[in-house]
Amino acid sequence: MQSITLQSHVGADGMLKLQVPVGIANADLEVMVVVQPITPASAHKTPGDLGWPPGFFEQTAGGWQGEPLVREPQGEYEIRDELQ
Repeated sequence: MQSITLQSHVGADGMLKLQVPVGIANADLEVMVVVQPITPASAHKTPGDLGWPPGFFEQTAGGWQGEPLVREPQGEYEIRDELQ
């Protein structure tokens, strides 16, 4: 299954016309269309709209003041038996 997201405009006739390249030819497909209006509120959400407290990013960005963080060696990858 492939999910394609795009934005389009409905003309004065109320008809939505879509041309979507799917990279498949001569095949039967099941297509699902979800129509969701784009509103200014949904198009540009602020961090507060997404649940972050006011000023969170301004107060925390670049705030680490300890020693530099170091990623320790991760060890060897475990070799597992193949599934049959």
